[in-house]
Amino acid sequence: MVLELGGGTVRDKIVAILPKLQRFARVLTGSRDAGDELVQRACERLLRKPEAYDGILCLESWMYRVINNAWIDEKRSARNKLSDPIEAGLEIVGENGENTVDVRSTLARVRLEMARLPAEQRAALMLVCVDGLSYQEAANVLGIPIGTLMSRLARARLALAERMRQAHSDRACTPVGKVG
Repeated sequence: MVLELGGGTVRDKIVAILPKLQRFARVLTGSRDAGDELVQRACERLLRKPEAYDGILCLESWMYRVINNAWIDEKRSARNKLSDPIEAGLEIVGENGENTVDVRSTLARVRLEMARLPAEQRAALMLVCVDGLSYQEAANVLGIPIGTLMSRLARARLALAERMRQAHSDRACTPVGKVG
């Protein structure tokens, strides 16, 4: 039996959104392996009982929600700490290997500073700014009112911008050393 969902097989739709789901889960957990496990559990949940999900209108939003809920459950029970996001090896779609050292350094710094944000702010920032969900879609995924999402997003943006400004000013003020 091949499960059809909104004009295509569920497998095809999952494969198409897998990179987004993995990126979201990896940002939540701070770890490539833990993020991939969350995505795998969400996929298994969908494929284990396909008849229960005939009414899914937006598979992507539903999967985000399942991943977020699984992560919250895991966090509550295990009280996991975040690993270093640079070690987690989070990938950016479209990276071509020809980026400059400065761009890679900035990206690594953004990843590090995002990992230091509170989990709720990090999730809001990821869904809206990276994955492009609307405020309403992101609020639905996180199970919070839209005003709460907007507040978390504003605080996350301000904190990230301030941390990046501070990192830039710290680099600019670092003495280079004498030559010759």
